[in-house]
Amino acid sequence: MSDNLDSFEPLDRNSPMPLWAQLERELRRRLEAGEFVDRFPTDLEITSEYEVSRHTARHAVSRLGADGIVKRERGRGTTVNKNHFEQSLGALYSLFQLVEDNGDEQRSRVLAIETSADGMAAEQLGIDPKEELFHLSRLRMANGEPLAIDEVWMPAEIGEALMGCDFTHTGLYAELARLNLPRPNQGFERIRPLVPSLECKHLLDLGPSDAAFSLERLGRCGNRPVEWRITTVRGDRFSFVAEWSEGQSSGLRLASD
Repeated sequence: MSDNLDSFEPLDRNSPMPLWAQLERELRRRLEAGEFVDRFPTDLEITSEYEVSRHTARHAVSRLGADGIVKRERGRGTTVNKNHFEQSLGALYSLFQLVEDNGDEQRSRVLAIETSADGMAAEQLGIDPKEELFHLSRLRMANGEPLAIDEVWMPAEIGEALMGCDFTHTGLYAELARLNLPRPNQGFERIRPLVPSLECKHLLDLGPSDAAFSLERLGRCGNRPVEWRITTVRGDRFSFVAEWSEGQSSGLRLASD
């Protein structure tokens, strides 16, 4: 089964962690290392290599499936879901770069690029509500399939230089860097579950019961707010992952308006 025999790590039978959880972690590690690109192992191959029961193998793989990392298809077995993306929490990232780094082509359909007033965005940016802002709205796609609806507002004096940019196949942060404009280097991001509107469902090709979530991001360059962003993401194609260790200060917070 192994693409790389050196990468195999046996499970610890003396560990208090259940074997299925150890196996899930081990398979995730190997996936992140770039293994199983051409073929994901069968349950029988997993039981043979790791010397576990078929029930343990199925349970570990089903956990990967629940997170959208792999999928089971009749007649094809278990395959890696190459249209699923993960992003670590607590890191500034570009959705464009994240998709491209995954080996997929990111394209955008520009829904709006304009200057207009928006009271909520102005409040987040610390600007007079009557002042016009640069507004960019895009449908983000990976390999031609819809991934997210991205809405960005910036101060007009920053955004005016972006009006002539072609955002079909580039990222906002890349264009800010190219034009030597202020680029976010800190800020916060809030993630919330979302009941998508009919328009969102149509653009994202969501079914009646498909989930989505909303990402709200305030980006600052130094202490200056330069970006307010609301992104609606398909819940079946994107995951956020938090890493933690003993002694670090982190945790869940109650949602607040």
